[in-house]
Amino acid sequence: ALLPTGRTCDDSWIAASALIPVTQQMRFLIAIRPGLMSPTLTARMVASFDQYSNGRLLLNVVTGGDPVELAGDGLHLKHDERYDLTGEFLHIFRQILSGESVDFTGRYLQVQDARLFRPGVQKPHPELWFGGSSPAGHRIAAEHVDVSLTWGEPPQDVAAKIAEVKSLAAAAGRTLRFGLRVHIIVRETDQQAWQAADGLLKYVSDESIAAAQKTFSRFDSEGQRRMTRLHGGRRDRLEISPNLWAGVGLVRGGAGTALVGNPETVAARLLEYAALGIEAFILSGYPNLEEAYRVAELLFPLLPIDDQPKRATAAYVGPFGDSPVSPAWRG
Repeated sequence: ALLPTGRTCDDSWIAASALIPVTQQMRFLIAIRPGLMSPTLTARMVASFDQYSNGRLLLNVVTGGDPVELAGDGLHLKHDERYDLTGEFLHIFRQILSGESVDFTGRYLQVQDARLFRPGVQKPHPELWFGGSSPAGHRIAAEHVDVSLTWGEPPQDVAAKIAEVKSLAAAAGRTLRFGLRVHIIVRETDQQAWQAADGLLKYVSDESIAAAQKTFSRFDSEGQRRMTRLHGGRRDRLEISPNLWAGVGLVRGGAGTALVGNPETVAARLLEYAALGIEAFILSGYPNLEEAYRVAELLFPLLPIDDQPKRATAAYVGPFGDSPVSPAWRG
């Protein structure tokens, strides 16, 4: 389950900790926040959660894209500076969790004899997931993370991102996997699915859309800029690629697109992304619980999902919201 992060959300670490004793299979994709958390304290939090959950932890590296919210949290760095800080953070963090004693002096961070006395379950550390669409973000993905994420852009744009990050990773002597974050609106027929999509905006006024777009315009996130470019703030051109609908992004920041259609159509679109190199899918819908059941009942039977995933590489989907899925595509 992907847990949200930010000032409008409950603390993701507290929320996920509360779910450990009432779940067995669910894995938790929880944000770590360079600039808001120290790498050494974060390493201890990660190791403890990994122990208590028996290795059910994944890490979502969030650099942040809203300067106003970040300023409220005490972080006043510019876009590329935040990514440089993220690089220093991950350099220290990964070494500590790998069992090393770390001495490091950077532009933003400095530690002496930083170490972890009680390691976690996963070696060398839980998987690092990260989304970044700017050149600085691609560099961080290539150099540090295990899974590079993108929001649901048209397939040709996703393919270009994958190629860019793969090239940078190869130059750094690394390989990594790729994931897609997208909403799902699936119904028994295409007509029903598109009616459901239109229904999400039925009572959303033009004034509400304009207010949301004004807020998003202050973001310095390249990913948010790309999401906004897909719809341009307009209601009349929301199918931006076959079955890819940008209506969510009119009022929601971040992941702003949904795959819309009958089960066969949506499955085919997901497989198209898989053919590009996407190995992990983070899926959600509105309302969360009802859409989770629809996806499980209508869509999952059509996908080659490994129902016995290895704990370190995949996750089950539960009724608690967004769920990272490594489907082990076969075919």
